[in-house]
Amino acid sequence: MKLIMAIIKPFKLDDVREALTPLGVQGLTVSEVKGFGRQKGQTEIYRGAEYHVSFLPKIKIEVVVAADLADQVIEAISKAAHTGKIGDGKIFVLDIERAMRIRTGEVDSEAL
Repeated sequence: MKLIMAIIKPFKLDDVREALTPLGVQGLTVSEVKGFGRQKGQTEIYRGAEYHVSFLPKIKIEVVVAADLADQVIEAISKAAHTGKIGDGKIFVLDIERAMRIRTGEVDSEAL
């Protein structure tokens, strides 16, 4: 099993969710986060005053899938979240050693 964690622009969330549904992804976790990458934030002008925004709003999506589905999920997220502009985000993939559904006690792939 793989944990796929993606940091994307907030307005791309619906596109990513719609791209994952046909692949059979049955659940995901979404968090509103703030951060910066290479762009180190951005400068904005508000009521004539210029100020620097260090942390930009982002969305973090976490989804656990079977290892054989991971490449398809990564490709779907990448295509759906792509704008071609700075700050499109990143995708991280981690191995999941074990999973358990608390309600039923199912483990590993049955718990997904």
